[in-house]
Amino acid sequence: MKLYKRSKNNKKPVLRQVLDLIPAFILRNSVKKFQTDKGCHKYKTYDQLVALSFGQLGKCYTLSDISCGLSVSSTYMIDLGIKQNPAKSTMSDGNKNRDCQVFESVYYQLIKHYRRTLTDKRDRVVIEEVKNATIKLIDSSTVSLCLSLFDWAKFRTAKGGLKIHTVWDDALGLPDYINITNAKLHDSKGLENQIFAKGTIVVEDRAYFDFGLFKKRCDAKNIFVTRLKNSILYKSIEELDLPDDKDQNILKDELIKFTSKEAKKAGLEGKIFRLVTVYKKDENKVIHLITNQIDWQAITIADLYKKRWDIEIFFKLMKQNLQIKTFLGTSENAVKSQIYVAMIVYLLLELIRRVYCKTKNAFSNFCEKVRICLLHYLSFEYLCSINGMVKKVEKPPNKTLFEQDKFCVQTDLFNIYY
Repeated sequence: MKLYKRSKNNKKPVLRQVLDLIPAFILRNSVKKFQTDKGCHKYKTYDQLVALSFGQLGKCYTLSDISCGLSVSSTYMIDLGIKQNPAKSTMSDGNKNRDCQVFESVYYQLIKHYRRTLTDKRDRVVIEEVKNATIKLIDSSTVSLCLSLFDWAKFRTAKGGLKIHTVWDDALGLPDYINITNAKLHDSKGLENQIFAKGTIVVEDRAYFDFGLFKKRCDAKNIFVTRLKNSILYKSIEELDLPDDKDQNILKDELIKFTSKEAKKAGLEGKIFRLVTVYKKDENKVIHLITNQIDWQAITIADLYKKRWDIEIFFKLMKQNLQIKTFLGTSENAVKSQIYVAMIVYLLLELIRRVYCKTKNAFSNFCEKVRICLLHYLSFEYLCSINGMVKKVEKPPNKTLFEQDKFCVQTDLFNIYY
């Protein structure tokens, strides 16, 4: 406890400490590459990053909320490294016109910069048979939009939407590739490159079931695990034995060959695949998993597919704790900028949570701690140690957080009333 008392206060607000985790050269390189500060005198890329990050962590639903929140104290703005709180029109123009790729680039560079730290601090379920393999989980999440406001995001006749296509790195515990597209685009076409380095294990849902893709993956020595579509034709070659004393959720394990015209056209005629039938007790249903790996235990195939839950949780946490459903601008660039900044914030919060938290903190709970302390000058160590226990006030503070702005002085009020 003494450790936290000694390191409680910090000369920078929590938001500035979070943003300072972005090395200056990363932001500088991205700005230079995309020329996002060219001809800009006041509202630069860093100012936009501060504003959008404040909006993410403070759950601001409008540009007015951000402008008002940042203007609460000139001391706070100085300590954030900005010269003034941005006006609504300024933020709106920045979101619309500043290339969203600058924030996308920052995210990917942060992944590269902190990969070893994030991986070493990652708490994950390890499948023994594939513990040293590279595992990629592929999925997408749809965000509904009002078609009359977001006319570029046409989805259905009277509905708009976008899709966030994601490649999740299991060891990293974060997406290492994201592509934001119109919701009309099919999942199987949402990623520019779905072929990975030799030996990579790719886990995906049946929306990505494609014979042509299977052929490319086999040629590239990728191992895939996906669900079998109900309409697919195949012939069973051999049924494999199952252990009697364990893995009772595995109902059947067999070797098959695809017999459809599409499979033959893709060049899979004569190619042997493995079909594992699994009972999912939590959903009370049976699923069929197809893979080109025939040597592993059947339970390994089932456990790999179960890992897809990690990416589902990620999408859930993003939508619950950050702003990727309510947008501050209606243009495509504004929407993408907000999502990429949300990804940057998510990465930085995960970095803090993994490195500084001595005890387990659920992401949602930790995100709330940061949100509550956003205007405070507390160290990460102290922030992570906050547990909600009742504390007695021992003495009034010597000065207020915003004393320089002539706010009421708590010490004087304390003396008056007590």
